[in-house]
Amino acid sequence: LSVTYLLVLDNYIGGEFVPCAKHIDSYDPSTGEVYCKVPDSGPEEVAAAVNAAKEAFPGWAATSPAERAQVLNNLASLLEAHQEEFAQAESKDQGKTISFARNVDIPRAAYNFRFFASSVLHHTTECSQMDNLDCVNYTVRSPVGVAGLISPWNLPLYLLTWKIAPAVATGNTVVAKPSEMTSVTAWMMCQLLEKAGFPAGVVNVVFGTGPQAGDALVSHPDVPLISFTGSTATARAIMERSAPYCKKLSLELGGKNPAIVFADADLEQCISTTVRSSFSNQGEICLCTSRIFVERTIYPQFLTKFVEAARQWKTGVPSEAANNNGALVSIQHLEKVRSYVALARAEGAQVHCGEGVDKLTLPPQNVGGYYMLPTVISGITDSSPVMQEEIFGPVTCVTPFDLEEEVIGRSNGVRYGLAATVWSRDVGRVHRVARQLQAGLVWTNCWLVRDLNLPFGGMKCSGIGREGGRDSYHFFTEVKTITIKH
Repeated sequence: LSVTYLLVLDNYIGGEFVPCAKHIDSYDPSTGEVYCKVPDSGPEEVAAAVNAAKEAFPGWAATSPAERAQVLNNLASLLEAHQEEFAQAESKDQGKTISFARNVDIPRAAYNFRFFASSVLHHTTECSQMDNLDCVNYTVRSPVGVAGLISPWNLPLYLLTWKIAPAVATGNTVVAKPSEMTSVTAWMMCQLLEKAGFPAGVVNVVFGTGPQAGDALVSHPDVPLISFTGSTATARAIMERSAPYCKKLSLELGGKNPAIVFADADLEQCISTTVRSSFSNQGEICLCTSRIFVERTIYPQFLTKFVEAARQWKTGVPSEAANNNGALVSIQHLEKVRSYVALARAEGAQVHCGEGVDKLTLPPQNVGGYYMLPTVISGITDSSPVMQEEIFGPVTCVTPFDLEEEVIGRSNGVRYGLAATVWSRDVGRVHRVARQLQAGLVWTNCWLVRDLNLPFGGMKCSGIGREGGRDSYHFFTEVKTITIKH
């Protein structure tokens, strides 16, 4: 009789691993089986973590930026030293391919600490003179206190570290809550914090669900700022729950990102990049392309080639390095994504490849996993939920357009405004179109090229605030203007 031992995670509070009385099942998306028990924390655990962070705050805030930078760099080195273990764990826990975890998630998690370790040393504050009044004004920036950080399940360690790094670099202490579906790499990182030199209580991680642990964190009176990445619906709950306390909020939410392909685009480059931007990480990236507008003269040619390329995007077991896509994060999410494809069919749209068209063959032990092939839809109206709502899976819609102003209006005709891509060789046009798109990020003839110094975030229902070198520094500090008459 073989006994499979489940991995059991503990909360990390005040520099120690603290067992939790209740747990939630966490599934391996590649097989559909439970493999891990995640703490089901509530107000009590969150309160303990907030107290630990509050106690650690004065000491950590008093250290110099250079001292804090050293600790961040130490942690980055430890993550790099254990990169393969982290990549394996992220792939198993989230369903993404081992290649994506190795090449994207874990290197970027380490780089987040390096980036903010460097960035925090280079900010200066402002000063202005009023010689006629014998006055001088200057600003100072100080850490805010305990930061509540809530990160999503699509890029678990990558987006958790993107919040922890600037928060602690600027002298705050942290209570973080990763997604209950993907908590393993956060727990593994906790095992490295003491060795990196973080004093007890500077970084605390409480595992659990949004309604239990998340709710307790955002409504805690001693947590003055909240940084959240996730869905627009959850963000609304966060705003409501935090409203009585006048908290500082940074919200990075969903997208319904358009790609606009003009007739003069480099079609080969455009198609290979747009397949990647539509289906990377199973389409589970807030920046993924889900609406492709193609100029009518090249539309038939584009559609044929795009469907062909989508079929080449290999879906299969996450642990096989040759696969482009692994499994979706959960059975509930898979069903949600599938329901949009069913709705498109019911509305009379055409499904060219993927869901319900092509068959995926899997090894016997993986048939219970949450897999879905890249799916391309055409013949759908702009008003359809399939074109309006964030699906967050390997599904993209292709539709023709005639005029530049028409496509700008249609691209902007959703409640989201996170990212957009524009494909054209006409330099005047790309500047003109980029300026008119309601999106926090516009990529031209490329996708997901990121300079972390520059602002990241969305307009409209895609969020509030921006993240990045200067923006995160501003968010995680409180500014004060001081005037001296001499």
